[in-house]
Amino acid sequence: MEHLIFRCQGSFKQGRSFARARILLLSQLVCLGRHTVTGLICTSARQFQDWSADYRLFAKERFDKDALFQVIRQEVVAQLDEDEPIVAAMDDTILRKSSKKTPGVSYRRDPLGPKFQTNLVLAQRFLQISAALPKGSGAAPARMIPIDFVHAPTPKKPSKKAPPDEWAAFKKLKKETNLCQVSAVRIRKLRLYLDADERMRRRKLWMVVDGGFTNGVVIKALPHHTTLIGRVRKDAKLFYPATAEQQPTGAGKKKKYGQRAPTPEQLRQDESVPWQRVRVFAAGKVHEFKIKTIAPLMWEKAGAGVRLRLIVIAPLAYRPKKGSRLLYREPAYLICTDPQAALEKVLQSFTWRWGIEVNHRDEKQLIGAGEAQVHNASSVESSPVLAVAAYSLLLLAARRAYPEEKIEAGLPSPKWMAGAGKLRLTTKDLLDELRAELLREAIVDMPDNLGRFVKGGSDDLKPVKLLPDVISAMLYPAA
Repeated sequence: MEHLIFRCQGSFKQGRSFARARILLLSQLVCLGRHTVTGLICTSARQFQDWSADYRLFAKERFDKDALFQVIRQEVVAQLDEDEPIVAAMDDTILRKSSKKTPGVSYRRDPLGPKFQTNLVLAQRFLQISAALPKGSGAAPARMIPIDFVHAPTPKKPSKKAPPDEWAAFKKLKKETNLCQVSAVRIRKLRLYLDADERMRRRKLWMVVDGGFTNGVVIKALPHHTTLIGRVRKDAKLFYPATAEQQPTGAGKKKKYGQRAPTPEQLRQDESVPWQRVRVFAAGKVHEFKIKTIAPLMWEKAGAGVRLRLIVIAPLAYRPKKGSRLLYREPAYLICTDPQAALEKVLQSFTWRWGIEVNHRDEKQLIGAGEAQVHNASSVESSPVLAVAAYSLLLLAARRAYPEEKIEAGLPSPKWMAGAGKLRLTTKDLLDELRAELLREAIVDMPDNLGRFVKGGSDDLKPVKLLPDVISAMLYPAA
């Protein structure tokens, strides 16, 4: 963990900023109370020192967010097989806030609200990209590692009496900050960051998205060596490429779109097209997915220059409990911008996408992203970024330390979990083990911890240890 943090030193503009940030990174993981800036300060036993520099670290933009995540990208690629593409999932998430005056905060739809009633909450919106780090090849599980996290606010609407030029500027900015536009920009930048590194330049990039990002804005902006795998509507209007016989005779514009292809729902119901079986790892074990596929196809929204593969996944049967009748989930309809890609890899990449939802939950519930009570325009963006970066470093360090997803001498499981098999170590397991290791070191070195706690420590550019103070962390959990 400490080695990975030191590799991020080039992301910070000053040595003093890195010395302070590396303690905040680790304190973000072991803080027992709310993950506010003061909570992190108390975790590192600096509550009796000047705290203004910690706030200036966020407010003055003293670290490069993209350079910080570039270290994480390099580490993810270093742990991948040479011939494997970089499979990345993209999705947006919200961080709830309580004040409309905080920059970037607006009313947004509550994703946890009931389906029959749209609820609104005050929140910030962020766009995240997570890369898959599989455990083995073929049908295998994977852990999603956040490699990009960017603020995606919407512009503030001017008043009705505002002059026309202000409304024109608002409409232009609203179009530029549209979530699909932002996602297209982040995909292009991610490709540029990969091309900037010799080891990542030849890697293919597979972006896995949900239906909100499967549109012409994103597909038309895809850079080179980049494939998009996304969900599509069941009534999407698709076409076969125009054949030579369909071209008009004589002068005139050549046809690009041929005959209408069946919609995804029509393909699913077409009994003349046989089902295929593909083995994919999902939900803790290997499943056989029943699919139908057609390629190549064209979609007007994606443009005439893009060839697609349509994949229909049959509904999966399940029983809510033993002895109950079989129920069926909804079918899934996918498109892939690379018709030659192997079906097994396409479906496996799509099932890995669920890991980004797990990332969102862990970042907000366990790591404390968005809990910092800051109101500076720069701080509200950089504070969650540092929290997500700490989360990524934790997952990467755990992958190196525990490649088999098992801690040999870890904390014993509670009695109600005895004998329960675990597919992988959870984020809570990793945080508990990190805190236990720090506590063991603190007990061995207890006189030093007590002495520094009483004296209040010193603001040294080179701290003796990259460790939060255990006593301070336990006595000030809710500061």
